[in-house]
Amino acid sequence: MKLPLALLVLTFSMVLGIHSTAEQPKPALVVDAFAQWGDEIAAMEAADKANPPAKGGVLFIGSSTIRFWKSLAADFPQYHVINRGFGGSQILDSTHFAPRLIFPFEPQMIFLRAGGNDIHAGKSPEQAFVDYKDFVATVQAKLPLVRIIYIGLFPTIDRIREVEKGNILDGYIKTYVSGKPLLGYIECADLTINAKGLPRADLFMPDGLHLNAAGYKLLVERTRPFLPSPLAK
Repeated sequence: MKLPLALLVLTFSMVLGIHSTAEQPKPALVVDAFAQWGDEIAAMEAADKANPPAKGGVLFIGSSTIRFWKSLAADFPQYHVINRGFGGSQILDSTHFAPRLIFPFEPQMIFLRAGGNDIHAGKSPEQAFVDYKDFVATVQAKLPLVRIIYIGLFPTIDRIREVEKGNILDGYIKTYVSGKPLLGYIECADLTINAKGLPRADLFMPDGLHLNAAGYKLLVERTRPFLPSPLAK
């Protein structure tokens, strides 16, 4: 018995529809690469709301070297110092959160210390350098008169194999800031090494990655000459 033409068409369409549905790819999950910092950034904002930092100060931002710089305000008591470090962050993270961590305070100077995690995560020095320039462009678009000082990388025990790539990144930045009055660079390639060119264990915490009090004391002395004229607190 022959099926009516209309029924054949309907049956064929249903088969195609089932097949088409089965072939449809599942929508890709949207992952927020910055979500991991949500709680930490929110905690900073809550603290700022309770005790708003003064505008026009000196802001430090970046990875764990900044985050663990607990003595920062005591090291520079003549300044309105704001610590906005969040451990494990890369340069682009500071760029992304600039509207929340930098712009509200309208700082006259910013110290950025990041890049080591970029290299550790597999980025090339060239990629990290592009992210650095992106940070500068983003900040200066909103704060055209702010000075941005990059704190160079220093050799660590834990990441000794990444020193060469870190030096290349630092070299790019050092060359880039040359002749630009609103940009600066703090040389730290020799900050933590001994006479043999190896990282000094006495300057690091047991993890061989983060500075201890003695290490920060050296970093303070490298940073001090770049600070602006003292502000009245």
